[in-house]
Amino acid sequence: MKAVIQRVLSSELVINNQIKSSIKRGLVVLLGIESNDTEDDIEWLVHKIIQMRIFSDEEGKMNHAILTIDGEILLVSQFTLFASTKKGNRPSFTEAALTSIAIPLYEKTISLMQQYLGKPIATGVFGADMKLQLINDGPVTIILDTKNKN
Repeated sequence: MKAVIQRVLSSELVINNQIKSSIKRGLVVLLGIESNDTEDDIEWLVHKIIQMRIFSDEEGKMNHAILTIDGEILLVSQFTLFASTKKGNRPSFTEAALTSIAIPLYEKTISLMQQYLGKPIATGVFGADMKLQLINDGPVTIILDTKNKN
């Protein structure tokens, strides 16, 4: 799994000109699921995201996690994180998981993230054409890959 994590002041996800989800201060997480990802990858990734201290304390140092600030999370599935651009100019997505594998893992990620956060999270719609607006705070953008845990 790959995740692009963005610290935001706010974010809004629109599908068919209608707001599907919105959050205030928190994290937008773009999630790519690979064909060989497992529930162990979900556990590691969600724990890392929830515990990551990327919110500023009173002195401006990144010392607070999402739980500490009572922030919100918007989780969006994004298979394009597994784009391969080695050949030609059109990306290949052969490493991205098939829908039959990706949807259950995405749903499990949502469930575990809500459990750890202690409240519902905002989400996109798997496979939908989405428009995502956000105000990146910092900007702070971090990339995690479960294949590089060490």
